[in-house]
Amino acid sequence: MGEDFRLPDFLAVGPQRTGTTWLHEVLQGHVGLPRGIKETDFFVKNYSRGIGWYREFFRGYGSELPVGEIDPNYFSSEQALERIALHIPHAKIICSFRDPVERLYSSYRVMRRDAWTRVGFEETIARNRLVKESSRYTHYLRKWRESFGTDRVLVCLYDDLVASPQAYLDRVCEFIGAPRMLVEGRALATERVNTVTHAPRSRRLAQNARNARDWMRLNRWHRAVELLDLLGVWRFCFGRGEEFPPLAPEIDARLRREFLPEIEAFEKLIGRDLSAWKQGPSGRRRAAG
Repeated sequence: MGEDFRLPDFLAVGPQRTGTTWLHEVLQGHVGLPRGIKETDFFVKNYSRGIGWYREFFRGYGSELPVGEIDPNYFSSEQALERIALHIPHAKIICSFRDPVERLYSSYRVMRRDAWTRVGFEETIARNRLVKESSRYTHYLRKWRESFGTDRVLVCLYDDLVASPQAYLDRVCEFIGAPRMLVEGRALATERVNTVTHAPRSRRLAQNARNARDWMRLNRWHRAVELLDLLGVWRFCFGRGEEFPPLAPEIDARLRREFLPEIEAFEKLIGRDLSAWKQGPSGRRRAAG
């Protein structure tokens, strides 16, 4: 097939809340990303629409441009992994990881904002299998490496993004074959994209807005979604409620004890010291004091 029918050269598969929105924002305009949408969710929810539907998002990109998708819904889906391996067996895979407790609390805030849950943090993560499943870093990273080869799977840490956005981006660009770009001095070098600080004032309004936005995206009403964003409609619908407090220290400590075996196994797998993930905010303050 010609250039009009390209499929991605790379996929950043997440998991969620690990800097994928930042990566999408900074790469936009420099590589070929899905037109008009951040996440197609093709290999999970929209596979029945057919590979032709997916190809359309990448129509018209020239061969000189790396083409890819950044969709954190793929990481912990074995079905997505199998489908990607079937259709794009030579794809380069980017997996990004974050302190699992911080990631869980960040995921919860998004679920509250988008009206997927109305209960507290602990009850939500106990009920929601997908949120916890995405924290099995060691298990799923091994799966991606087995399917695509260790040399075709890039491991990125959110900690590195926070410490040096430029060095983080340089690694990604080198891996996907994109020209390096300067991020230092730009707002994206310091701002946290897609940070959720407040709950919605009206859960019903947030739920209706989320359903409308998802329908528009699936039906490619991309300009309408962008216009409503510029007009502040989404901020009005999804915000203005109570501010989320920091995670309670006792909950933080309990979750870190629960995640300790996973963190230690992941340390060995990637060859990185993840002491900060074991200590949490209070332990880091003691170490610095």
